[in-house]
Amino acid sequence: MENGENPMEILNAVIARNPAKLGEVAISFIRLLRRPVGLLAMTALPFFPSLAQARVETGLDVLADSNFKTLKGRKVALITNHTGRDVVGDSTVDLLRKSKNVTLVAILSPEHGFRGDAEHGVSVGNSTDPVSGLPVYGLYGETYRPTDEMLAGADTIVFDIQDIGTRFYTYITTMGMALEEAAKRKIRFVVLDRPNPVRGDITEGDVLDPDVKRMTGYFEIPVRHALTVGEIAKWMNKTRKLGAELEIVKMKNWKRDQWYSETGLPFVPPSPNIPSETSALLYTGIGCFEATGLSVGRGTATPFELFGAPWVDGRALAAHLRQQGFKGVVFEPTEFTPTKDVFKGQKCRGVRLIVTDRNEIRPFEIFVTAFLFLHAANADALKPVWEEVRVVTGSNRLKEAATGGWQLEDLLAYYRDRAAEFAKAMVPFRLY
Repeated sequence: MENGENPMEILNAVIARNPAKLGEVAISFIRLLRRPVGLLAMTALPFFPSLAQARVETGLDVLADSNFKTLKGRKVALITNHTGRDVVGDSTVDLLRKSKNVTLVAILSPEHGFRGDAEHGVSVGNSTDPVSGLPVYGLYGETYRPTDEMLAGADTIVFDIQDIGTRFYTYITTMGMALEEAAKRKIRFVVLDRPNPVRGDITEGDVLDPDVKRMTGYFEIPVRHALTVGEIAKWMNKTRKLGAELEIVKMKNWKRDQWYSETGLPFVPPSPNIPSETSALLYTGIGCFEATGLSVGRGTATPFELFGAPWVDGRALAAHLRQQGFKGVVFEPTEFTPTKDVFKGQKCRGVRLIVTDRNEIRPFEIFVTAFLFLHAANADALKPVWEEVRVVTGSNRLKEAATGGWQLEDLLAYYRDRAAEFAKAMVPFRLY
């Protein structure tokens, strides 16, 4: 902008030429007005109330808008990855480094690494950020918890990572373990909250058995938990009596019935095999098949939107699932050849899930139904690892059903009751 030019006049002129691109123009305007310290100048939004209501501000956006007031004078160890970005794509690392109110002393990264490109289950080592020169410590490998070395010089841990809403996705475990370590050391813990991408008002599945403590199972919550990372931290700090100095920087404008695509925020794939909102949704059920010998589509263009194996009769399976009357989904028999992971290079037969109504589909119930059908057809080929099945589903109820202990209808009713009870118990911990 030249001196003396009115930014609102510029904005209005651009919108007048192309009103269909209001959202893109507003984001560009926000970028234009960003101050060196990272403060989001929201000057335009009062003139466009519908836009202000539509766009969700993450905890990071809110923190930047406040000129990082919450972290003023703090020395921060930041747990983040490639999903730690503000509305215009600037990383949490860069924003904290540029702020005069904060000293960033270390970066810690979860499974999949700082850049989010490591495959699942692969250890994440230590490195150095080439831009800032700061150490980047891995929290998925030799250790899953922040150590004294990692936290040297820090008086605050900040967590800013996008979760996907499934209990066995490891990012929330990383947060939980870090919160415990912060409590032990009397270090402040700050969560920059982000949306649950598959809605915050739909729960599915059993609550995890209390004796399970694994990276893929650390919280006594349902499979599809309907919580934000901030709400999990608040609940954990209270129920486990950690006594941590916890602060959650809440989002603005997020509603529990929103999907991520309704937030106005760009979708950043949280990990290599969650490329879309649809894959995140279906992961809440189809991801459970990773406790068996089936392929869930890793190594295809649509992971978790299909599943199968060379021995599966895809037509029979699709027909069985159709007979159950599931809403919001169409089942099609399919064939696919994964380029990696389970059955790499082998032709698999199975079922593709086509989501027709994301509000109605219940992926976990689809998994349970398909699992029992395939187990009855060929238990030896399905190869369930029963302890892993217990971890991903939450209990031994599915194993009991596979051996004749439950009828399908009763088992699904049990899961629904457990999820509903948990949702009711979580009301006091809701932040939105």
